Amino acid sequence: MLSRPVKAKLHAAAGGTAMLTILAFQALLWRAEASGYPEDILAARVAILWGVGLVLVPAMAGAGISGAVMGRGWKRPEIAAKARRMRVIAANGLLVLLPLAIALWWLASKGMVEERFFWLQRLEMLAGLVNLALLGLNMRAGLRLRRPRRMAA
Repeated sequence: MLSRPVKAKLHAAAGGTAMLTILAFQALLWRAEASGYPEDILAARVAILWGVGLVLVPAMAGAGISGAVMGRGWKRPEIAAKARRMRVIAANGLLVLLPLAIALWWLASKGMVEERFFWLQRLEMLAGLVNLALLGLNMRAGLRLRRPRRMAA
């Protein structure tokens, strides 16, 4: 069994990896779109699909599972808020981001990079930023939970 500090470090690493991956996806998309070349857009779409499967999903799962294990039995409102945010993050990822990533890859692979593609990509980028913000709130809450609690006077 892992000690609580080790679990906390793994949790932080998984959450940080998820955040950095989402930031990398955002940067990759902006760069590919700015280039204007369909080949760059398709390459970005392929990289994102691989990144989702190999990096983001395992990182998100690791953060969620480790957070649930560490928070088990705690009754603090911060823990409940983190759990609610993780449910929104997971739903956004599975119901919005993953289908959009697949659809946008398919459109790019067929050379159908036109107005519809860019509107869908904007929606995807917005949903990714929402997840990034929610992960940031969870990170802030986690850092606050690490601080020792002060005793009431």
